[in-house]
Amino acid sequence: MNRPSSAVTEDGFLGGQLTLRQPRAGHRAGHDAILLAAATPARPGDRVVDLGAGVGAAGLAVARRVGDVDLALVEVDAGLAELARNNAGVNAIMADVIVLDVEAGAAAFADAGLAPDSADVVMMNPPFNDPSRHRASPDSVRQRAHVATATTLEGWVHVARRLLKSNGRLVMIWRADGIAEVLRALERGFGSVEILPVHADAAASAIRILVRATKGGRAPTRLHAALLLNDESGVPNKWVQEIMAGKGGLPLARP
Repeated sequence: MNRPSSAVTEDGFLGGQLTLRQPRAGHRAGHDAILLAAATPARPGDRVVDLGAGVGAAGLAVARRVGDVDLALVEVDAGLAELARNNAGVNAIMADVIVLDVEAGAAAFADAGLAPDSADVVMMNPPFNDPSRHRASPDSVRQRAHVATATTLEGWVHVARRLLKSNGRLVMIWRADGIAEVLRALERGFGSVEILPVHADAAASAIRILVRATKGGRAPTRLHAALLLNDESGVPNKWVQEIMAGKGGLPLARP
């Protein structure tokens, strides 16, 4: 499924360390993908699965930061998957790009090379907008990437639990006002939950949460100090700028 060159842009991420082609219109990678990557606790040699990978931004950013990971990018849209495959090649990053619905059954995942209990890390940025409060985009790809159904979160967490080895780590980004949904979805099979709230600035409520959980973990839930995208004057946070430039990670990314 080839897209005309006029339908895509070529953008630099991580301070130019990563070059990505992505659709000019519709769902585009941005802050959320890079923050997710910066929160992902991957180590060299880990099998890392990026669910709902889009054009590969988050997973490829992890591979660029960590180095030698065994990366799988799972994306239901064949056009985005094609761009992800191209992006992996352009950036000289080895990745298995798998066209598959995240909520497909275990047999479909196994047939695609993603057997149960095979991943060290699962990362995901599921569709998280509440359809009752979010005006859906007329672009079907953008709508599917942004708007959650009643079962989206539970279904994606279930898939992550199935894929992960014992003590494997799940990391995800979700809207901040859905924190109760996240904790409820993680009750079965996960523990050692860590939450990092993301605020636009010190005066605003959190807009996102980054969440790390361990399959079979038993440590108490931990709430980290907030990450502020901008300071009190509206100036971009220097630490966040460094993360966006690929010069550091977030506390959730520690081994």
